[in-house]
Amino acid sequence: MTDIQRLKRLLIRLIDIYSPSGKEEEILSYLKGFLKRQGLTVTAQDVDENRYNLVVAPESGEIRMALIGHLDTVSAYDLDHYSAVEKDGDIIGLGAADMKGGCAAMIEAFLTLRQSHGPNVPFALCLVVGEEETGDGAAQLMKEFRFPWALIGEPTNLVPCFKSYGYIESQINTVGKRQHASLAGRRKNAVETLLGGLLRFTNHMEQKRPELIYNIRDLFTPRAGFAVPEYSEAWIDIHVPPDLSIGEIITEIEDVMATKNEDTAAIALRFRTETIDAGYEIPLRGRRLDLIKGVFDDQGLAWAPDAFRSHSDANQIFSAGARPVILGPGQLEKAHAQDESVSFDQVAQAADLYLSLMKKIME
Repeated sequence: MTDIQRLKRLLIRLIDIYSPSGKEEEILSYLKGFLKRQGLTVTAQDVDENRYNLVVAPESGEIRMALIGHLDTVSAYDLDHYSAVEKDGDIIGLGAADMKGGCAAMIEAFLTLRQSHGPNVPFALCLVVGEEETGDGAAQLMKEFRFPWALIGEPTNLVPCFKSYGYIESQINTVGKRQHASLAGRRKNAVETLLGGLLRFTNHMEQKRPELIYNIRDLFTPRAGFAVPEYSEAWIDIHVPPDLSIGEIITEIEDVMATKNEDTAAIALRFRTETIDAGYEIPLRGRRLDLIKGVFDDQGLAWAPDAFRSHSDANQIFSAGARPVILGPGQLEKAHAQDESVSFDQVAQAADLYLSLMKKIME
């Protein structure tokens, strides 16, 4: 059985350490020491000069499945109120759902198994950095380690996800000429041109691609004062169901953005795609599926596989040749929210589920 008190202490401590993407040094140092105190041999896999992944691999060398969690979070909404608070069975705090709850559950399950079965259990614990930004931790992990299956503890509300949406990240920008505000006109205004492009994009999505999920963010112009801004930009996130062609969608958007409004044609609109990660689907058959379903049956959990509707390290891990199942505590709709939270009972249930699955795989 997992140690509930150890699990809760660990989860609260992880949330209390501020670890935005790119600045994970403190949480890495803490967990490296914590795992060593539990008697585990920890490998620090360099990602850049200051950051690294933490990997605990079996001494035998065989990895049948990797438990993978990311330690970084988005930046705090309020730096004075990001740490853990317990309320009505929930743990509230930055990263509680995405995904320090999943990391804590994986660490606890892995510790429990290693303490009862020794260092040669055929599983690896992989705690990576950078998921919320560049995915550099997962990319580095897959350069040095190979395994057929992975379990990713993203917040799925303990619903098993054998397929994941793909992801497109794009930027649009316009460049005009800075001039006095009283001389503003639609044909000379970078902001007007950008807004026209965004309007064409949203109309296309609503009319032609309602199955896609898109988000417009980070709209920007320089502080111009009483002047026409000379530059404007925006970023767009698009989440794509795994059965659709990302290449076809990008071509459609490029065509939409290339269409000019006559009123603003004097300003050029530029569109570029920064990130493309294809979605994937693992067929619902085979021994591993039967094992996971058996664990759900044993624990009285509903079996209702679904798709993970966000981007995660799972996309990179799949493209590198492993088959990642996304399964973790917490709800995606609470991730990145001002009042992010996770049910501690569900975190504890996740730890038991991970432990039971590893034991079944060993049978």
